[in-house]
Order: sequence, then C-alpha cells, then structure tokens
Amino acid sequence: MNKNRLLLLLAACQWLMSSLAMANVQLPKLVGDHMVLQRDVKLPIWGWADKGEKVTVTFMGKSYSVKPAADGKWMVTLPALPAGGPYEMTIKGKNTLQIKDILVGEVWIGSGQSNMEWSMINTNNAKQEIAQANFPNIRLFEVQKTIALVPQQQIPSTGWALCSPETVANFSAVAYFFGRDLYHQYNVPIGLISTSWGGTPAEAWTSGSAIKILPEYKAALEAFGTNLEELDKQQKEYNEKLTAWKKSITSQDRGYMANGKTWADTDFDASTWLTMPVPSNWEQPGILPDYDGIVWFRKEITLTEEEAGKPLTLHLAMIDDIDITFFNGVKVGTTSGYEAVREYVVPGNLVKAGRNVIAVRVEDLFGGGGIWGSSALDVSLAGRVIPLAGKWAYQIGPDGKDMPKAPTVVFNAGSPSSLFNGMIAPLIPYAIKGAIWYQGESNAGRAHQYRTLFPIMIQDWRQRWGYDFPFLFVQLANFMRDQEQPAEYEWAELREAQTMTLSLPKTGMAVAIDIGNPDDIHPRNKQDVGKRLALAARKVAYADDQVVYSGPTYESMTIEGNKVRLKFKNIGSGLVVKDIYGYVRGFAIAGTDEGSSTKKFVWAKGYQEGNDIVLYNDAVKAPVAVRYGWSNNPDGNIYNREGLPAVPFRTDDTQGITFGRK
Repeated sequence: MNKNRLLLLLAACQWLMSSLAMANVQLPKLVGDHMVLQRDVKLPIWGWADKGEKVTVTFMGKSYSVKPAADGKWMVTLPALPAGGPYEMTIKGKNTLQIKDILVGEVWIGSGQSNMEWSMINTNNAKQEIAQANFPNIRLFEVQKTIALVPQQQIPSTGWALCSPETVANFSAVAYFFGRDLYHQYNVPIGLISTSWGGTPAEAWTSGSAIKILPEYKAALEAFGTNLEELDKQQKEYNEKLTAWKKSITSQDRGYMANGKTWADTDFDASTWLTMPVPSNWEQPGILPDYDGIVWFRKEITLTEEEAGKPLTLHLAMIDDIDITFFNGVKVGTTSGYEAVREYVVPGNLVKAGRNVIAVRVEDLFGGGGIWGSSALDVSLAGRVIPLAGKWAYQIGPDGKDMPKAPTVVFNAGSPSSLFNGMIAPLIPYAIKGAIWYQGESNAGRAHQYRTLFPIMIQDWRQRWGYDFPFLFVQLANFMRDQEQPAEYEWAELREAQTMTLSLPKTGMAVAIDIGNPDDIHPRNKQDVGKRLALAARKVAYADDQVVYSGPTYESMTIEGNKVRLKFKNIGSGLVVKDIYGYVRGFAIAGTDEGSSTKKFVWAKGYQEGNDIVLYNDAVKAPVAVRYGWSNNPDGNIYNREGLPAVPFRTDDTQGITFGRK
C-alpha cells in the first residue's frame, strides 16, 4: 500500500471514529458514578446526542425518553425523591451508559477565592483530620480552574469521588467541614461541589448579562463581545506561547549553574550583587521597573554557638508570586500565590554557628513582584527573633523581554464573567440545596461597590438555577494590624457590605473575626468556619428554629446623658463579655466637634448590664455614634453564651474611604 493510500485510509478511519463519537450520547461531568442527587426536588438530567436521536433514561424502574434539540442538547426531569441509595441509572441512545453508586441527599456548592479553595492539607490538625475523613456517603466534586468568554456546557473535572483520606487532602477544607457537620446532623448523603479560584473578585463569578447593569463593567464586556471567536483564538495562542515561555525561562535560569551549584550556596560569591529594600515591590523606580521574570535574593545572618544545631523558623511575609527558599544552600520550602504568608521550618542540622545564608528565588510574570506585605519578616529560634527587613542582595535570572505580548483585550481570571462562564454556568441546572461562599478579600478596595455587586451575583445565580436557594457566606476574618486609635479600614467596609447583603431572603453569614490570623490572610482554622456555616444552614436552609446560628447583632442605641446603651438581637441564651473583669473591648464612641458635624471616634469604656452594653468615654460629653469591630483585626469580646461573636457594626453612615471606587 502506497503512502498516499495509507494516509487516505487513516483519514477515513479518523472521520469514522469522530462521526461515531458525535453520535454517542454524552453527559456532563456532574452526571456520573458516585454522584449525589438533591432530595425532595425535581431532578434535571441532561446531556448531548445527535439531533433526532432518541435518548432514554431509566432510573428506579421507570424510563423517560426525549429527543435532543437542534443544538444536540437533551434533558429529562426525574421526580423528587427522598434521601437514599445507592441506585443505578441507564442512559441509552445509539450507545448505552451505565451510572453506578448514585445517592440521594443534600448537594451544596462551595465557591469563592483562596480561603474557600484552601485545602485540607493546610489546615489545623491536618494529618489527623485527613486520616479521619472516611465518609463514603459524603461525595466530592472538584471543578478545575478554567476561564471562558462565553458560558460553557461542559466543565473540567475528574468527576465525583467518595470522601476518604486519599481524596480529601486537596479538597476545600471549608466545604468539607461544612458538609461533615451537616452529615452528622442529618445523617443523609452529602454532595459537595467545590468551584473556587484564589485571588479572584466577585465580578468574575457573575454572568455578563447580570453585571452589565453596573456601568463600570460595560466597556470590558463590550470589548469581550465584539468578536468572541477572534478573541478566544488570540487568548488560546497567547496561553500556548506563555506556557512555552515559562518553561524556557526556568531552563535558562542562571541561578542554576552547570556544575550543579546554585546562587543559594554558601560558597557562592554574591559580593557584586546590587541591593534592594525588603519588604518592597521590585518594580519601583530605580530598581527593576517593568520587570517580569526571576529574581534571586540573598540575606546573611549570624548565629551563636548555642543556637547552632537547633531548628529555626523563617517568616518571609508574602511573596509575589512563587518562591523557592533555601537555607545554607538547601531547599526548605516553596509556595505559590502572592497572598500566601511564607513560613518555613529549617531543621537543626542546617543551622550553623556564625554565617548562615538565606536565599529566595522569586518568580513573577505579571504585575508587581518581590518579597512584600506587612506580615512577619524574621528568623525565630531559641527564644530570639532576628529581623530580616532591610537591604537584601539581588540578581536577576532571565528577564522578561521576550515574554509574549498579551492580547490587546486582556481576559483573565479577574475579568467580569470569566469564572461564571467557565466554572458556574456548566453546573446549571444540576439540582442543589444551596451555596456557601468565602470571598471578598479581592474586592476590599472597592467595598462600597460590593454593596451592590455581591447581591447582584447572588440574585444572578438564583435566577439561572430558577429558584431562590439558600446562600450562606463567610464574613472576612481578622487580618492585618490596626492603628492605635480608631480609624477607617477597607476591610471593615467590606464586612459592612457583607452584613448588608443579609437583607436578601434566605441568606446567612458566618462571622470569623475571632478565628483569623492578623499575620496570615489564610487562617488555618477552617473547622470553625465550616461549623458556623453549618449552623447558618440549619436555620436558613433547614428551618431549625431552635438553633442559635448567629452571634449578637446590633438592634438599637439609646443616648443616656454621656452614655450610650446598646441592645442586641440573636443573643441566644444570653449576652457574654469575655473578660475576667467584665470590661468590654472593641467599641469606639464619638461625639461631634463643636460647630461641626465631623465625628471623632475614641475608644469607649463600658460594661454589661443585663443583655445590654453601656458605653462611655469621659472626653465625650454628648455621644452620637458607636462602632464595634471596625478594623482590620477586631479584638472585640462580645459573644452570646453559645460562643458566637457579635457582628461588627457602626451606627453612623459616614461616607467611607472606598466610596466611589470602581
């Protein structure tokens, strides 16, 4: 057989195989082995087949037939079912698909940015929690990260998995702990769909048709919509070139020398390197403006004979974006993500008396780069803390001059509707009980806008699914340091916007201001976050009127001379001040300057009287306003007896610092 005939035969075979593939019934990744169907509601089951092809779904002894629409999509609706299983389902067209081990129970979506994405392996007591996560009736579905210019039909995922120590380690910790609490409470199968992406804003999770009512997103959406096919082509070509370039710069990194040595080695001579202040952004004037690529940093510390041989901890604040960290030439850790706080334990065998070298290889391909942030930057060991802030030596690896040029219209994971199209739309119309959400950090600089944006997103999802499902969210945890005196904070305004969103029906909020970490935007205590979300679910989604699901919530303020009396709702079995002497913390009080409407807040003193809080400050003769927990890192101590913290609030409506930001 000659070469041309062989090529023709191969082409014919490929055409035949592709034709057969098109004729086969296909299913969304959500419909597969081990899936959990939502109990007590009608159940849409869908897929794709050839136009005119008869598709029959057989489930629990009944069959349902349908023919695909012109676009090849078909759908049947199964009747509502109580919790139970396992069951099997047969879907037959020109091919036959058998789906096994189906359970009926409760299905929840968990979405948001990095704190929802945060995996079990990085939580408190991770090893034990993972080892004990053997719940075959809890099923996990992980949506892989993807962006799209238009709503997608199929979603990238490996499908449903039984919850086990092997499957849960890299799953969303908040979603798992939430689902586990519900499983223990109701003893029904639980399906958890995790669809999150760190560092992303709420507008990316909102559909284009919903978000276009906000004028600030109109231009971007119009740019995306001019020629979607061409823009999609440009984006794919750019992604391919960028991937190849990333591989090439790693291989060209001069810091990895031909003799197996690296720039991190203690005997490497870095005396000719320049220096820059750390923490800082390297793309500042006079250092590395407009630089994207790899930079190696070095810092030397001196240790005593008594400290030699003892383990130490490196705190390296935050690094934009990826670091590989070495101590005396040996790699001790690596982390990806500009928001992640770096903390690495160095074993004692690497710790020497005298000169020790810390080296950090930083890779950043977009925007600012470097060792940055307000978190700890030091070495701690044997009761001593050695500050690392100051001048660090640095040298660049390959620079980014040959980096592929991004398309004129930039479309990424932060673009309006990009994640809705790629990671939410393909989930619809799979029947769910509700959604849990942990996000807001990326919108804190535009907190006033979030008052409108966040409710739009919730209503958008509900409209797409066709019903007002419960939507529960986490209020931002405490993070970063505060000023000594009462002040204005973006994170306080974002928390206020989240609280205001509770005006929507069937919403609930888990307050986390007491379980965060001022030095880490990713607090490790996800157990209590999941527990508090589950309490909200019991009230909002399951109508359990006996459960106390919220901490004390501001109700009213009464002026009594130079004092203010506050009343609260949601006090459960009673209000509690967590202080051995009963002193309140976290309150600020304000009067008005004489002849002015300007309010000046000062810290308030106060005490509990019954279930009320009475506040005063001797310098404020005529108080007019009160704030509680209005900071980055609230230290308030007001709880109910059920152990839930009071919700931050303010009684004034002063225009905030994020007003007008878009």
